[in-house]
Amino acid sequence: MTDFSTLPLSPALQPGLDALGYTTLTPIQAQSLPAILDGRDVIAQAPTGSGKTAAFGLGLLQSIDPSLIRVQALVLCPTRELADQVAKQIRKLATGIPNLKLLLLTGGTPLGPQLASLESHDPHVVVGTPGRVQELARKRALNLGAVRTLVLDEADRMLDMGFEEPIREIAGRTHRDRQSLLFSATFPDTIRAMARDLLRDAVEVTVEGADQAPAIRHLFCEVEPAHRQKALAGLLLKYTPESAVVFCNTRKDVDEVANSLQQFGFSALALHGDMEQRDREEVLLRLANRSCNVLVASDVAARGLDVEELAAVINYELPTDVESYQHRVGRTGRAGASGLAISLVAGREKNRADAIEAQRGEPLDWQKTPLATSRPAELPQAAMRTLRIDGGKTDKLRAGDILGALTGDAGLSAKFIGKIAIFPTRSYVAIAREQVNKAVAKLEAGKIKGRRFRVRMM
Repeated sequence: MTDFSTLPLSPALQPGLDALGYTTLTPIQAQSLPAILDGRDVIAQAPTGSGKTAAFGLGLLQSIDPSLIRVQALVLCPTRELADQVAKQIRKLATGIPNLKLLLLTGGTPLGPQLASLESHDPHVVVGTPGRVQELARKRALNLGAVRTLVLDEADRMLDMGFEEPIREIAGRTHRDRQSLLFSATFPDTIRAMARDLLRDAVEVTVEGADQAPAIRHLFCEVEPAHRQKALAGLLLKYTPESAVVFCNTRKDVDEVANSLQQFGFSALALHGDMEQRDREEVLLRLANRSCNVLVASDVAARGLDVEELAAVINYELPTDVESYQHRVGRTGRAGASGLAISLVAGREKNRADAIEAQRGEPLDWQKTPLATSRPAELPQAAMRTLRIDGGKTDKLRAGDILGALTGDAGLSAKFIGKIAIFPTRSYVAIAREQVNKAVAKLEAGKIKGRRFRVRMM
C-alpha cells in the first residue's frame, strides 16, 4: 500500500490531499492509517518530519460530524510552535469539509479571544498545549465530553516538560469510548506506562527509518567552559552554515550567547519560552524565510521548528539525556538533505558524550576546536531581509496584493521575493538582501491595494 487512493478515505478529504500535493504514503502513514481509520487505538514511534501529522489528521477528520457542534477531536502538543504547525496542516487537510471549525488553544496568548470563540460556539477540532487546554476545561469553557479522538503528539516531549498530570486529567474529561492515538519519537518507560493507562488494545507501529536515516554528520569538540562563546563563533566561521540553530540549556545562556554572536557580527536571534508570542513568531519567521543565519534557542524550540533545509544544529552545551540530543539534531538533515550536528563538550559533560556514543554504537568524531578571537572582516550574510508591513488580514490584505505591489509599482522581479506571511494586523515579506532598500523605498512611496501602509525593515 503506497498510495492514498488505496485507503477508504471520505471524498471530502481529497481536496485537502490535493492542496497539499499528497499522493504517496510515507512509511508511518502506510503503517498507521489503516488501523486509525478502522477506529483502533495506535501507539506510534515516528521521528519529526515523517508525515505523522497527516496520519492522525486524516484519521480524526474522517470521523468528524460537521453537523454536531461539539468538540469531537483533541490534539495535544508540547509547544505553541508545534501546535500552530499542526493546526495549519489539519486546516489544509479539512479544505473540503464545509463549516468545520478548528480552534488553536495555547498558552502565551491572551485568554479573552479564546474564551470568546468558545462562547460563540464549540469547535469541532481543538489543537492545543496541555496547560491551556486544562485551564479552559477547569473553567468549564471547554467541554471535552464529546471528544471521540484524542491525539498525543510528541508525547515523550510533553512528559519531559512535566505535562503528565494535565494530560491524564484532560484524557479523563473525554468520552470513555474515545479513540486514542499516541505519537512519540522515543518509547521510554514513562510513555509505555501512559499508553497502558490511556490506550486500549493498541496497535503498535514503529518506523525504524534505518534505510532512510538522515545524512547527518555528528561532530564533537572539547572546550573549556570559559571559551564556549569563542568556540561557537569559531565553529560558525569554519563551517559557515547557511542556517543554524544553537541550543542552550538555560534561558540565561540563550540571551548571553545571542548577544555574544551579535558582537562577533553574526545576524543572531534569541528564542525562549519567556518571550511574548508575537516576538517568538517574528523570530521563527525570520529564520524560516532565510533573513537570519543563526537562531539561539532553548529546548522550547526543539519541537515545532518548521524550517526547510536547516543546515546545522549546534549544542552550546550537551543536553542531559540522549533523547533530547536526538530531538535537537533531528532538525537538520531532513527531506533527503545532508545535515551537520556539532556539540561543544566540557570536561564535566564527558559522561553525556559517552551515553550518546553508547546509543549510536560507534566512536564519536572528535574535532579540533577553533576559537574566534575578534570580529572577522567578512561574515556570511543572510540571503534575505524581512520587511514588516503594518497591515494584515483585518485590512483584507492577501499575499497576492503584496506580491503585486512589489512586482508592479515597485518594479521588483518575482525571483527577489521570498516567503510572504499574513497575520491579523501585520504582514511580512522576505526580500533578497541586495534589493531590500529598493523595495522599502518603493513601498513607502506607493500603495498596496490602493492604500498606504507603514513599512519597515526588521
